[in-house]
Amino acid sequence: MIILANDGITLKGIEALEKAGFEVNSTKVAQNQLENFINANNIDAVLVNKNTQIRQELIEACPSLKLIGNSSVTMDNIDVDFAIDNGLHVINTTNASTIANAELVFAHLFGMARFLHSSNREMPLEGDSRFNELNKAYALGSELRGKTIGILGFDKVGQEVAKIAIGLGMQVMAFDDFIEEATITLDFYNHQKVDFTIHTVAIADVLKESDFISLHLTNHDTHVITSAEFEKMKDGVGFINTAKGGILNEVDLIKAIESGKVQYAGLDVFETEPIPAVQLLMNPEISLSPNIASLTKEAQERAGLELANQIIKLLN
Repeated sequence: MIILANDGITLKGIEALEKAGFEVNSTKVAQNQLENFINANNIDAVLVNKNTQIRQELIEACPSLKLIGNSSVTMDNIDVDFAIDNGLHVINTTNASTIANAELVFAHLFGMARFLHSSNREMPLEGDSRFNELNKAYALGSELRGKTIGILGFDKVGQEVAKIAIGLGMQVMAFDDFIEEATITLDFYNHQKVDFTIHTVAIADVLKESDFISLHLTNHDTHVITSAEFEKMKDGVGFINTAKGGILNEVDLIKAIESGKVQYAGLDVFETEPIPAVQLLMNPEISLSPNIASLTKEAQERAGLELANQIIKLLN
């Protein structure tokens, strides 16, 4: 069987597949050439990430396809239901990037709480001429210990966020559409383990009580956070979205920042990727990253092996 790793796969993933008897083609094929390439080479499975679209028209036109693999947690780039209805396996990596995603939440959170997102913009320009003024402007940041983090969406990523927060001495509040409680296990360097059971609560309670809010409701396709939700939050809240574009109303976020309801925000995903709104890019109170939450070296290694193992199980 031939697998097209159109958006790449790690060497360990390739080695696992080839050991199991699969042929792996790592050619990068342009979106408009994908149909011809799959049919000309009798491709059995195609591996993609968010950069490649696998839509109904392509699935219909490529009868050799038996499996679609996605190295991203979200599946917005694939017509999943149509593929499954037509007998294809559709898989993704649900575990590989949880640590990477959660750590980026705290990369933004630490930076925002100490105003690094702003001082890193100002210091290169005026650090030599306005040092004392910048010192005063960015003094008196916040410590995370003792603060409350609200986690909206308590799947594996949300739970990993909770794990880090507990380790920092934060209080955790969580909301989820389906999960009522989860046991969080902290693993320490000396092999000790400590379990914490967290019961989810109503979203209104999370919004009202949290000092920082991290959004992880990836099962939604429309706005989850709008002006109505911002109004329920504490004044000066910190807000983070590393989960999915389109579930946060970005216009309402800007208004909440301008009113002081939101003190600062961290965004890794955007409604209009790959061209985020200029109002977001130019706002000094927003910490920005270009959709890199799942993209660490370690996460990609795990994703490659996770996809390979699923493929071997399904197609061998």
